[in-house]
Amino acid sequence: MKQKKISLDTSVIINGFISNMIESGEIAGTQIIVPRVVVAELQNQASKGLEIGFRGLDELKKVRELCQRNDIPYYVKGTLPTVEEIKQAHGGRIDELILELSKKLSATLYTSDYVMHLVAQAEGIDSRHLVPKIEMGPMKIEKYIGDDVLSVHLKEGAPPYVKRGKPGNFRLVKLSEEPLHADVLEEMISEVNERARSTNGSFIEMKVGGATVIQMGSYRITVARPPFSDGLEITLVRPLVKLTLDDYHISEALRGRLEMAEGIIIAGPPGSGKSTLAASLAEFYMNNGKVVKTFESPRDLQVGPEITQYAPLEGDFEKTAEILLLVRPDYTIFDEIRKTKDFMVYADMRLAGVGMVGVVHSSSPIDAVQRLIERIDIGITPRIVDTVIFVMNGKIKSVYELGLSVRVPTGMTSDDLARPVVEVRNFENKKLEYEIYMYSDERVVVPVSDQKDRIEELVSQYDREATVEVGKKSVIIRANRDALGRLIGKNGENIDRLEREIGKRVIIKPKK
Repeated sequence: MKQKKISLDTSVIINGFISNMIESGEIAGTQIIVPRVVVAELQNQASKGLEIGFRGLDELKKVRELCQRNDIPYYVKGTLPTVEEIKQAHGGRIDELILELSKKLSATLYTSDYVMHLVAQAEGIDSRHLVPKIEMGPMKIEKYIGDDVLSVHLKEGAPPYVKRGKPGNFRLVKLSEEPLHADVLEEMISEVNERARSTNGSFIEMKVGGATVIQMGSYRITVARPPFSDGLEITLVRPLVKLTLDDYHISEALRGRLEMAEGIIIAGPPGSGKSTLAASLAEFYMNNGKVVKTFESPRDLQVGPEITQYAPLEGDFEKTAEILLLVRPDYTIFDEIRKTKDFMVYADMRLAGVGMVGVVHSSSPIDAVQRLIERIDIGITPRIVDTVIFVMNGKIKSVYELGLSVRVPTGMTSDDLARPVVEVRNFENKKLEYEIYMYSDERVVVPVSDQKDRIEELVSQYDREATVEVGKKSVIIRANRDALGRLIGKNGENIDRLEREIGKRVIIKPKK
């Protein structure tokens, strides 16, 4: 009796169907044929550090070993693809070669790709479409998740760790002394990938080099492999809470400010709760009858289905912005702004009339403003950002409002020194805290309310015993003689920098 021949495409190998079918005895008495182009494609993907390549090659190794143990003929047939054909893989060239080989050998094509199955049938090639059966129970990685777990950290050769607590107040906890093995992590990765491809609200956000980022509901799962990392690693991050603006117990004045503000920056250190507040603002604007969209990479803000979450189009938020302007949102949440190009996209969208809420990593609210002014003209800064909210430990710690005036900066007296000055005021008490303006060709951020403290802080780096006297037009610093050289700096560079920052003449005198 002639043996049935089965040819495999890439999709059915990656899904792990064939090894399961061999173990169950379902395909006993057949020949298994792996097209050489499939092996080459998986090798190419693994060489780029892509998760799909590693999984496919591991599965082929398992299939070959199972075939040997179960007396099932296993063959790798066909010719190697050319470099040009590998480059055309996304255009379907590899699929064409698989179909040609299946037809030539009179083999039944096993595939999990429905389009591939339809093409095979259209060309008169016997084909079987295998649909993944996804177990919808808890995934293996979820056994590490408890009510107070913010993130899970798993790495081969190391014990499992989790972060427990709440944003801004958490601790790293070792769950056991037993180190994790790579094969255990591979099972978790395979399960996560299957779930991501087969369930609503789940998708592979990024696949580049040895890194894969998967968004699965509220979970953001990152997989890292050598050579990108020094070992196989899985990190799961999830939001612990979803808040509304009412949960922050803000004043009526601040609520009114947020209703009228159109250029908002939410600043704070990593893990402080910035994105949670951004999601709350998104819901706030949507509930107030505004059309709200988001810019995210990865897309992990916890917002309702009415708010569409956009990723960078072809890896570029600038292209996403072009589409977004056609959609005409009232507000866009940009989570997170890091690169110069991100700041420019934020500024362009704001100048186009779109309300913008940007999330920025910074250690203080003024640092977030400074990151912006380094990239745009000072004169238009308040048109782009009018409100800065600083978040720490999940709470709003301070709020700044920005305005523009043309005048002589604080501490300067000559009328001919008048220039555009960005005023940064504390929202609650309206106290002027910083001034931002051009001094020579440099942008300077000058603290106004605590100028003497700031100068003393800078001077103490060179002489802890130095004294500072702040006058209307100048600052006199008295320092020990042995510290004068360090204080002045090479060619007076330290004094020049201090004068630029405070906008006053600095006079250095030795202590008597």
